[in-house]
Amino acid sequence: MPSQTIKTPCVGLCSTVYGDLVCRGCKRYHHEVIQWNGYSAQAKQAVWLRLEQLLGQVMASKLEVFDAARLRQQLEVRKIRFMPQQSPYCWAYQLIARGARMISNLEAYGLALLPEFRERPLADLRDAIDREFFLLSEAHYERYIAPDFLRMSVGAPLIATCASTT
Repeated sequence: MPSQTIKTPCVGLCSTVYGDLVCRGCKRYHHEVIQWNGYSAQAKQAVWLRLEQLLGQVMASKLEVFDAARLRQQLEVRKIRFMPQQSPYCWAYQLIARGARMISNLEAYGLALLPEFRERPLADLRDAIDREFFLLSEAHYERYIAPDFLRMSVGAPLIATCASTT
């Protein structure tokens, strides 16, 4: 496995340059993509954590990681980059994203698909996971981020706006 650390969630498929508010590649918000290099380590960690939680939620609804040590070993042997500090469910995504067309036996990697997904081709499941991760990121943006941007753009103080709804 390469010894260099992964410094950005970018996967080289940025769609924010086309006007998307959430990147279809890395699932960061447009302002996070633009401002990433100016973020503090704490701000970057908050973004990484949100992405990990959302992706973990999607992955846990599709498969089980029953042997994280075996999964990690397989990722290292196959030189698939992953973030060791993240959830094994994020590791599983890296494996499926890189090897969906080549993997025939997920159990060899310490993974088991949940019954309702066992008959789907792994490449189709990978695409469905990516779409669901994007939709979840987009919903999170619309629920928690967009309202603040809208209030800030018209110059209304956030506290006054929130207080006026009670």
